Amino acid sequence: MTIRVLHVASELYPLLKTGGLADVTAALPAALIELGADARVLLPGFASVAAGLADLRPIARLERSFGAPEATLELGRLPGNDLPVYMIRADAFYARPGSPYLDAEHVPYGDNAQRFALLGWAAAQLALHLDPAWAPRIVHSHDWHAGLAGAYLRAAARERGATRAAGVARSVFTIHNLAYQGIFPAGQFDELGLPNDFFDMHGVEFYGQLSFLKAGLFYADKITTVSPTYAREIQTVAQGGGLEALLKGRAHDLVGILNGVDYTVWSPAEDAAIAARYSVTRMSGKLRCKAALQQRFQLTQKHDAPVFGVVSRLTEQKGLDLLLAALPEIVARGGQLVVLGTGDASLEQGFTRAAHQHPDSVAVELGFDEALAHEIVAGADVMMVPSRFEPCGLTQLYALAYGALPLVHRVGGLADTVTDASLENLADGTATGFVFERFEPDALAAAIRRAFALHARGRDWRETRARGMREDFGWSASAQRYMALYRELA
Repeated sequence: MTIRVLHVASELYPLLKTGGLADVTAALPAALIELGADARVLLPGFASVAAGLADLRPIARLERSFGAPEATLELGRLPGNDLPVYMIRADAFYARPGSPYLDAEHVPYGDNAQRFALLGWAAAQLALHLDPAWAPRIVHSHDWHAGLAGAYLRAAARERGATRAAGVARSVFTIHNLAYQGIFPAGQFDELGLPNDFFDMHGVEFYGQLSFLKAGLFYADKITTVSPTYAREIQTVAQGGGLEALLKGRAHDLVGILNGVDYTVWSPAEDAAIAARYSVTRMSGKLRCKAALQQRFQLTQKHDAPVFGVVSRLTEQKGLDLLLAALPEIVARGGQLVVLGTGDASLEQGFTRAAHQHPDSVAVELGFDEALAHEIVAGADVMMVPSRFEPCGLTQLYALAYGALPLVHRVGGLADTVTDASLENLADGTATGFVFERFEPDALAAAIRRAFALHARGRDWRETRARGMREDFGWSASAQRYMALYRELA
């Protein structure tokens, strides 16, 4: 039996990307299709989505529009791999310039509850044969934006008198980041069209408000998150975001499946965005990429100066306040730092100030540029991912593939994917990067010093780099685990 699965999300690479979610929703369905699944994606009709999909055609008018004057469902395909993509066209909700989530003042849109309720509701309608030609057996929702899909499915099953096991479709909810919870005032619950008793502690209610994320966790048949360590961490008070009791209570339905890397996009041997292509057996291109990066940012052209790279949202979650405090350690030892990202004003200012003070060794570009992200990972010797918490992290996986040793905090998916270059791990031939335990500036500074020490030992550095480049974090193994989960449900 071919399993039909609908992925429901707010982003899809390359149409719209603000973080790692878009990479996952692009790569996972493609990997599932290779394993024989019939996978499709449902997205809101943001401007870049509507412009980027090919062969869009109307499928159905949506009977509920949550306040938008009109809403229709269309079906197109993703150019490049022909992945079938459903799109909700509701221009009043989605055809807005700038961020898909925030207005020009960087404030969440006041109608976000309705905009993303429509996404969850449309997913449930697809499971109820809104498209006569195709209906999913599994509805797989990603993050809070799609959190209500499971609630609408449960409501539909109850309306039809079906037992939970014989519901209209089974549901999976994936937490990509528990910190973003989709919380709205209780007064907006009536606009969602859910049964009244769903606004309850055992439902969507969360400390007197309503939470789309909690709805996803409560009503899904299975919950996944993006690394095994993060699955354990979110069941603790420290990282549970107020939802740890619910997650602990559903521990038997919660599984951590590590995100993968799409090596068709992230491979230094094939990458058209970088200055020179290279591979683990032909590394000369790596030096050319480093020289090109130094030139691009007008840093001193020194091939023996370790270049530390950052491609990240500039937030405290990403540990970049810690890096700012440890930055003098890099400069004092003759290293260089290249930062690409945008986020907290204080961090943007801090890194910009450091670049003005040390123009030969620190460079910052505020914003996000996908091609430049590739150039930095290719040109860097070390990629910094000192996150306070990190559900999975993809940057360290890209870094391994490109021979840039990751320097990470031992947390979440970072703990699952990087092995510290301690003396015993170097001796055992298992080291792939640098890992620090305590989330403190001196612990990060010590890891930076260890990176300089290893860089000075050329042979050990090259062996560690080659080992990282040979690691395989492709989607195949993860996709097989998702398939096993779907089969268990279906």
